[in-house]
Amino acid sequence: MEEYQLFTLPNGIRIVHKQVPHTQVVHCGIMLDMGSRDELPHQQGLAHFWEHLAFKGTEKRKSHHIINRLETVGGELNAYTTKEKVCFHASVLETHFERAIELLADITFHSIFPEKQLEKERGVILEEMAMYYDSPEDAIQDDFDEVVFQDHQLGRNILGNQDSVRAFTREHLKEFIDQNLDTERIVVSSVGRLPFKQVVRLAEKYFRDIPAKKTERLRTPPTVYVPKTERVARRITQAQCAIGRPSYALTDDRRLPFFMLVNLLGGPGMSSRFNMSLREKYGLVYGIDASYSPYLDTGFFGIFFGTEISQLNRSMSLIYKELKTVRDKPLTTNQLHIVKEQLMGQLAMSEEGNMSFMLMMAKSILDTNRIDSLGEIFAEIRAVTAPQLQDLANEMFVEDQLSTLIFVPDQTAD
Repeated sequence: MEEYQLFTLPNGIRIVHKQVPHTQVVHCGIMLDMGSRDELPHQQGLAHFWEHLAFKGTEKRKSHHIINRLETVGGELNAYTTKEKVCFHASVLETHFERAIELLADITFHSIFPEKQLEKERGVILEEMAMYYDSPEDAIQDDFDEVVFQDHQLGRNILGNQDSVRAFTREHLKEFIDQNLDTERIVVSSVGRLPFKQVVRLAEKYFRDIPAKKTERLRTPPTVYVPKTERVARRITQAQCAIGRPSYALTDDRRLPFFMLVNLLGGPGMSSRFNMSLREKYGLVYGIDASYSPYLDTGFFGIFFGTEISQLNRSMSLIYKELKTVRDKPLTTNQLHIVKEQLMGQLAMSEEGNMSFMLMMAKSILDTNRIDSLGEIFAEIRAVTAPQLQDLANEMFVEDQLSTLIFVPDQTAD
């Protein structure tokens, strides 16, 4: 069976589908290549605001009709916003696939942003901001973007800020969509048992009449990176720490080897080097993560953990020690083999999730105009050498090139 099938409508919207047997559920979504980094200064938070308002009324549906449309048949409807994407997606029994596709088309292209609903949702988003502030482990990740990317659009919080959210109007939403929507940068993705011909037929029914639209978008890369350290007092009981820097872009050949290196240090497995040292050996943290997010023209590498303020310096010293180890010592043949097998296993298991695969297909088509098969990815992983990883470590993990953001308990707080 083919990995996936692709079809392009006359207006430029692409349809990608993977047919899988032995499932009665179909996952489908519309992904648009526009996100928070595409906002102008007065538009900060508009992509996320649109994601919320899309569910609040269309030319033919009120908000409760949208909510009930799939829930009454046991389906799910959701959405999310990232720095570079907005996505609306659904999961339903395959017998209700047309219902899901029609609804996704309606909320994406025919929302009217009712004034009353806009005011309600403004309050919801302001409350969401407050919740993030009350969750320091989440807040530090958003705030650290600003430390690493400083005044660049990638450093802005996806939620925007309180002033911008309070000022948004329907005209602002329409302006943002008009400035950024490009039908050649939209992908409709699905995974399920349905034959590709049926998917294309329904896609043509609901997307063919969307007018072709081309927008000239200029995404500027971040300027020269300058490492920065910030220490902020917050009303918290435990210190939170973020360490990181810009890294490799989506199209960089070093992207996969670097992902492998980050996975070794702080991936999801309990056997990651950071976890084995800081948690298992010394009991300094409950959890510690290292992550790598590639973007169109740059990337982000970050390490995140929380600990008692008295253990902060020791925890950071242990992290720097692990980073120095991978800089100074190439992996042994056995260590390299384990790192490769671990990553290949994680990738294979993630592909078992059909909804995740559906979203991955859409993103890959938008970013690289292709979807690498597991076999191709595995071949690339197997070709990575220990000297390659050591070279990447010496480029990315130099201590004085890392930025740091630390939330410490406010000793003056009541």
